[in-house]
Amino acid sequence: MKRYLYRMALLTLLFTSCNKALEVNPKGTLNEDQVATPEQAEGFVIAAYSQLGNDEINRAFSMYQYGNVRADDAYKGGGGISDGDVFHAMEIFTTSRPDQWNYDGIWFNIYVGIRRANEGLRVLSKFTQAQFPQLNTRKAELRFLRGYWYLMVENLFKNIPYIDENLPSDDYKLEPNNKYTRDQILDKIAADFEFAANTLPATQSQIGRANKYAAYAYLAKTRLFQAYKQDEKHNVTSIDAQRLQQVVDASNAVLASGYKLQLDFGNNFVSGSFENGSEAIMSVQFSTNDGAGRGRVNYGDMLTVPQGIGCCDFQKPSQNLTNAYKTGTNGVPLLDTYSQQNVDFVNNTVDPRLDHTISRPGAPWKYDPMRVVTEAWSRNVPIYGTYNSMKENVSPDCDCFINVAPFFGNTKARIMIRLADVMLFKAEALIELGRPIEALPIINEIRTRASNSTARLVKANGQPTSKYYVQPYTPGVNIDWNLDNARKALRFERRLEMALEGERFFDLVRWGIADKVMNDFFNIEKPSRSIYQNAKFTKGRDEYLPIPQNQIFWSENRYVQNPGY
Repeated sequence: MKRYLYRMALLTLLFTSCNKALEVNPKGTLNEDQVATPEQAEGFVIAAYSQLGNDEINRAFSMYQYGNVRADDAYKGGGGISDGDVFHAMEIFTTSRPDQWNYDGIWFNIYVGIRRANEGLRVLSKFTQAQFPQLNTRKAELRFLRGYWYLMVENLFKNIPYIDENLPSDDYKLEPNNKYTRDQILDKIAADFEFAANTLPATQSQIGRANKYAAYAYLAKTRLFQAYKQDEKHNVTSIDAQRLQQVVDASNAVLASGYKLQLDFGNNFVSGSFENGSEAIMSVQFSTNDGAGRGRVNYGDMLTVPQGIGCCDFQKPSQNLTNAYKTGTNGVPLLDTYSQQNVDFVNNTVDPRLDHTISRPGAPWKYDPMRVVTEAWSRNVPIYGTYNSMKENVSPDCDCFINVAPFFGNTKARIMIRLADVMLFKAEALIELGRPIEALPIINEIRTRASNSTARLVKANGQPTSKYYVQPYTPGVNIDWNLDNARKALRFERRLEMALEGERFFDLVRWGIADKVMNDFFNIEKPSRSIYQNAKFTKGRDEYLPIPQNQIFWSENRYVQNPGY
């Protein structure tokens, strides 16, 4: 039996949502005014943590629907266009509307997390250090969680209301969403992570609690987004060198810790002894057989299970992403020509990360040579093809594979942020600071790890699943390492390393190239993908989601709609 911080049996609290209030507290609940002991206060902190795993199939905190399907990394998938039609509207942009229920749902669920953090901070303010020795640590954990949620909702919607523990929940609707600029909100988010980094211990005795390095990692991420200045129409107008140096400094704090790259890239995405491993800085914990129904199962990624082992075959890796893993005779990516021809698995060499990330007919599923993927694993081959996503999924033989009829979930820990991500933050900041030579060894360390990650990738006959060939970048040999090429290589490396981990679309927006990348992608895909016939990314609008119409109604029209909607 897996025992983690998030066991639902520990929770004795029930909270109302961020935009609804109950006049009468249900029996067995505890409100802020009734808290009298540190043990009760601890319950509020646990409740705040629990929200990390409280997503569900249509509102995934993994951001696969918002960061991958909305980018060039994945098609929506499923049975067809009408199966999850709101996500089809997201992937083509032209029919995306403020009244879509999924936008309201993800906004709502994120603000539940923010409210829980704020409530916990108010409760903790009633105690002294003498009464509650863990007081400052718990405050820092709550501020970390609040920062995490705010960074998510800011990157989704941009113009958001910022609410802290000083505003009573009854007044939430009075706070407008245009009071602060994007830069000011990111500064507030950074302040939470800075407090957490300066206050949290280097290690925690309980798996799943944030430590100082998790805070530094998210501080680096926040400052990186903040470095790219945007105007009101979402254009990147400049890149702030001071913020970039803050990214380097925060990343260095993480890199000086005990976290290490996994020896094999695939170790990050398997269940069992590698969960919460050397590279995973912060992860969401799930469980089974914990006394709470079927347990704390990862509902958010449940729809991505291939049809061949469950349901429902959403998040289908794109042909474009698959092609990106091709390597040339020099062992490096085809940075400018990768999309001109589809990968030929017989004749082309590829990066091993391809077969850790994307499954295909004829290849083993999740490192099991006896379980070979077929076309029947895909629900709608003519529309979405035959590739399946693997990182978030598990083998059906794993005791972590849980039947939640009619769906299947799993209890594998979901990594929120890992060391390779932070390394790439630093490399990106160094390149934009005009120091590409310093970024080169960071990128090459990640590429070398990729090259060495082939042990799991074998067929039943012992032969490699694909033809693998990856080399580090060597200036003057396989690349001219000038500023432009270093930037191009870094951005390409982020795609290969972080594919299908919910980051791609937000990277494109940060770099200010979402319109070009997505419209080029649509033009390439239209001849073979009917889903994209009417697709178009409108610059100055589609970088962010519309403010949900239900939230505008709830705020009594205090919220201002985003440009273009």
